[in-house]
Amino acid sequence: MTTRAIIKPRLVRRANTFEGIGHMTLAHIESRPSDSRQGEFDFFVQCETKNGSCRKVVSNLGRVVESVMVQKEELTKKDMWFPKHISDLDKCTHLMSNYEPDLDDEHPGSKDVEYVRRRKNIAGLAFKYKYGETLPSVEYTDEETRTWTHVFRNLKRLFPTHACQQFIDAFAQLEKAGIYREDQIPQLEEVSQFLKAKSGFQLRPVAGLLSARDFLASLAFRVFQATQYVRHRSVPMHTPEPDTLHELLGHVPMLADPSFAQFSQEIGLASLGVSDEDITKLSTLYWFTVEFGLCMQDGEVRACGAGLLSAYGELQYALSDKPEIREFDPTKVAVQEYQDKNYQPIYFVAESFEDAKQKLRSYALQMPRPCNVRYDPYTQSVQALEKVNDVRDAVLDLKCQLDTVTSALNKITIRA
Repeated sequence: MTTRAIIKPRLVRRANTFEGIGHMTLAHIESRPSDSRQGEFDFFVQCETKNGSCRKVVSNLGRVVESVMVQKEELTKKDMWFPKHISDLDKCTHLMSNYEPDLDDEHPGSKDVEYVRRRKNIAGLAFKYKYGETLPSVEYTDEETRTWTHVFRNLKRLFPTHACQQFIDAFAQLEKAGIYREDQIPQLEEVSQFLKAKSGFQLRPVAGLLSARDFLASLAFRVFQATQYVRHRSVPMHTPEPDTLHELLGHVPMLADPSFAQFSQEIGLASLGVSDEDITKLSTLYWFTVEFGLCMQDGEVRACGAGLLSAYGELQYALSDKPEIREFDPTKVAVQEYQDKNYQPIYFVAESFEDAKQKLRSYALQMPRPCNVRYDPYTQSVQALEKVNDVRDAVLDLKCQLDTVTSALNKITIRA
């Protein structure tokens, strides 16, 4: 038995110490080899509290661990860290424990020792990855490829009647390029190069389900953090957490569309530096648009959300007369409760991607934040507009672009 297997049940019990303590949130936990005790681990636990008191949790922990050290840190919104350059995404890798097969007894692969081992090995590739490196490749097994083939064939039959046109067009381009085939799971590197050429988005490997703040921050840089493991063979048409079939068959074709890619990036930019409460609202907006969104096309409702486009059953359900369909309104969508284990009882439909983007911009501008930000595609960095000079430089850049567009429009008008 490995050391981790021995520690894990104890770790879960220790983490339960934080439950039930008012105004206390367990934000992050990680293990580190102990400097003072060979073969043992120290645990770094980051908590957030609104009332500033941590006396009770320290007292509770003191009963179950050898020692507790506390370091208080007062954070203001102005001090809140967020990535400024695309390379900073190396720090945005905080995973949620939800749905991990070795932690969640309800996961379909939790009793499959070989599947758990395989997941850990693939996750290790993502943990080792650093910005600038070639995306790691995975040698998929015959069993994993059979799962891909089964899902690929069944979903492809539904796309012409259920998916939006942007998705259908991009999927066809991926097939024409030889990247998407029913008998082979694509590698992230090849798919990422395709996306860069279409919309400027790129992929980055991730070991599992990221925290909402880290995932949304990645979108601000037109980076989509994608898993590489495959769902368990026992439930090929469903996965309780993102897997590579969900990423490749659901997200990638939509991210290839420039307008939808812009919408995704704007959600990411809106997340930088905002409060945890607003992160929750933005992640809910993401859920009901990028994951489970619907849009109008030629008078018909079509799916544009990856969670629908990669789920055979829910794709049919969402476009039936069973769920409730509401108009997309960010102020209402942001506070709507949602299901993460069953079909959604409510979906939201946008008139168009452009309409959704405009509504999102208006909503994001109302969020309190220390400063506004803008993305610089030349340096792949986010600039905080905190000083007059920052705003002036941004205006000059916009003026240059506007002059070019105005000149082009004048020439077109003259020819006409």
